[in-house]
Amino acid sequence: MTDATIRNDHKFALETLPVSLEDEMRKSYLDYAMSVIVGRALPDVRDGLKPVHRRVLYAMHELKNNWNAAYKKSARIVGDVIGKYHPHGDSAVYDTIVRMAQDFSMRYVLIDGQGNFGSVDGDGAAAMRYTEIRMAKIAHEMLADIEEETVNFGPNYDGSEHEPLVLPTRFPALLVNGSSGIAVGMATNIPPHNLTDTINACLRLLDEPETEIDELINILQAPDFPTGATIYGLSGVREGYKTGRGRVVMRGKTHIEPIGKNGEREAIIIDEIPYQVNKAKLVEKIGELVREKTLEGVSDLRDESDKSGMRVVIELKRNENAEVVLNQLYKLTQLQDSFGINMVALVDGQPRLLNLKQILAEFLRHRREVVTRRTLFRLKKARHEGHIAEGKAVALSNIDEMIRLIKESADAPEAKEKLLSRAWRSGLVEDMLSRTDLDLRMARPEGLPANLGLQEQGYYLSEIQADAILRMSLRNLTGLDQEEIVGDYKNIMAKIIDYLDILAKPERITQIIREELEETKTNFGDERRSEINPFGGDIADEDLIPQREMVVTLTHGGYIKTQPTTDYQAQRRGGRGKQAAATKDEDFIETLFVANTHDYLMCFTNLGKCHWIKVYKLPEGGRNSRGRPINNVIQLEEGEKVSAILAVREFPEDQYVFFATAQGMVKKVQLSAFKNVRSQGIKAIALKEGDYLVGAAQTSGSDDIMLFSNLGKAIRFNEYWEKSGNEEAEDADIETEISDDLEDETADNENALPSGKHGVRPSGRGSGGLRGMRLPADGKIVSLITFAPEAAQSDLQVLTATANGYGKRTPIADYSRKTKADKAISPSTPASATAIWSPQPWLAKPTT
Repeated sequence: MTDATIRNDHKFALETLPVSLEDEMRKSYLDYAMSVIVGRALPDVRDGLKPVHRRVLYAMHELKNNWNAAYKKSARIVGDVIGKYHPHGDSAVYDTIVRMAQDFSMRYVLIDGQGNFGSVDGDGAAAMRYTEIRMAKIAHEMLADIEEETVNFGPNYDGSEHEPLVLPTRFPALLVNGSSGIAVGMATNIPPHNLTDTINACLRLLDEPETEIDELINILQAPDFPTGATIYGLSGVREGYKTGRGRVVMRGKTHIEPIGKNGEREAIIIDEIPYQVNKAKLVEKIGELVREKTLEGVSDLRDESDKSGMRVVIELKRNENAEVVLNQLYKLTQLQDSFGINMVALVDGQPRLLNLKQILAEFLRHRREVVTRRTLFRLKKARHEGHIAEGKAVALSNIDEMIRLIKESADAPEAKEKLLSRAWRSGLVEDMLSRTDLDLRMARPEGLPANLGLQEQGYYLSEIQADAILRMSLRNLTGLDQEEIVGDYKNIMAKIIDYLDILAKPERITQIIREELEETKTNFGDERRSEINPFGGDIADEDLIPQREMVVTLTHGGYIKTQPTTDYQAQRRGGRGKQAAATKDEDFIETLFVANTHDYLMCFTNLGKCHWIKVYKLPEGGRNSRGRPINNVIQLEEGEKVSAILAVREFPEDQYVFFATAQGMVKKVQLSAFKNVRSQGIKAIALKEGDYLVGAAQTSGSDDIMLFSNLGKAIRFNEYWEKSGNEEAEDADIETEISDDLEDETADNENALPSGKHGVRPSGRGSGGLRGMRLPADGKIVSLITFAPEAAQSDLQVLTATANGYGKRTPIADYSRKTKADKAISPSTPASATAIWSPQPWLAKPTT
């Protein structure tokens, strides 16, 4: 073989082109992500099924593995599904079948299983060669009318078969049985619901498309889980129905029985457990808590569940309060659990987060399309049947002549050609048409050439009619059969009229959808299994968030986060501290303070607006995290920046917020005026042109106010003189020309008053102030704190942070008193000589 031949045989190698690895990875990963999203993990909003569930049901339908037929081996169904439609592992398909047959996983099982299909204790199903299955009766409602071109079909993976892209289900299966799945970059988790409630909500939306979502929620109420239990509170449920994301709190059903000879002791009996909770693991967890003495008062624990139902017995010691122990069980075990609602489904092939009304509306839109397509199919079929009946009527009207013609023909093709070559008498056809109210044109099949059918010269047969005539038997020539043909034709024409009326009137389609929904509800509707306790104590997010002291940091670049106080190491004064926050070189911590996770953060901006948010809703980050941009947390306008943040737990009437602007304007407003802040914020202070808010503080109404300038000068006055007004009232003006006077120098000794509240003489709002601290030429005051003199003898600490993210806690006692206007001590030894930047130091007790 020559070198040239080798080169030609390997020409593909010569044409290999270099590609960017980044571009190829991006393209390939996007293809993979869309394949997972559309082809595996997310259900279709119309039939509530993922592709594997749809393929299993369709394969069983094709095998006529119906609810009233004999069971078939699971392995047979798995083989059909894999071989024809789903080229994946057999275990994945069998696991799908098992779940569809489990009455503790599906609210309405779609597969009727015979054999071991697992248990609520987490036991696995028997191998597929042992178990047998058939479709459940309700599954036929999902496949009803599929042969009538009601849905689109597509080729399977190798093009050898066709499979439905969606099922023409008669009930909203996405809500009825729910769905869960993890895709790429998204997931879905939809709880199951009661069929009767769901169809009632559909009927309401069908009759009144403008129905508010709150009205639909009142009808549907809450999920209905196959394992029963009690839904505890509806706030999270309503949130999920309205936004697509929420949480359902579930509590197991229990009752208390007296035990012992004289009933001197009590036992807690667990009758039902929350959805998707493993009973065996729950019992194991309770036993573990008892052994560790975390759960006290329990003398015995046993599982007495059998085929008649669930029964877990927790015997209590003498004189133990069963309610107290039960509350501990709710708190410490999965006897109280939550189901996270995340209603993501495919709409027109695209993943979307949907609320309750949108899901119901998409299902009704699907049903309207199914009924329309079914009616079109039936119309087409009726026209075809009418067309054949007309051909037979022509044959009966010309029976003698046609028999002669056929006898004289050499073969069937010649006879067919002679039947098509001429016009025939049409008396019987005209008689049949006269008995109906239908225009002949409406009865003609679509696509029938205009020169065929009833013409002025007579009736011209189509090929379909000619074939039907040649297949007629002698018994069709009797007079009795002639009357039958006429009667059938009349019925066919009536059907055509009805189908055309349905297609012309949307209200007819609506009525058909309503009737079919009512029929499904009558046949398969049942009572709720999950009870609802709407008033028994809604558990909001805050109730499940532990109360912790968190350090809140906001950087100059607008990144905010929270951290546990333990991230900041307690050290003596002069220590370097421990890195507690990550920042970029050009960024630095601008605001730092401590707040409880249940506190409100009132964020005041330079534009004079107020926003608030709960601390626990802020992103929590580690020491190496920058946090999230604050404009992703609260809605800020272009150029708007947070100037001050206050942490408050309540909004009492006797507390105030005091404001100061760059131009010296001050104002105070009752704190209670900010308890109903809108999501986009409210106006807190009216600003003059060119002015902006520089600070805000919470006061009691009689506090001393200290303002510090960038030159290190301070003024102090009592807020009692400042009249409280409404949020946008005119502000009082305080001169910012602060005196350089250093009179009233205090002795420099340990008993001297510190620079602060007791070291600066009170003055009126318009007066000059005094310098409170001697600063170097490039120094500036960046923060202040106030505390009582006795705090120096306590164990309180000061938390400070540096611009590059180092923080530490130092006892107050480490800061010796200085005289007014003296140079301050260094609270930290910063790394790389970075400056201390602590706008709001924190006073707190040390943690262990």
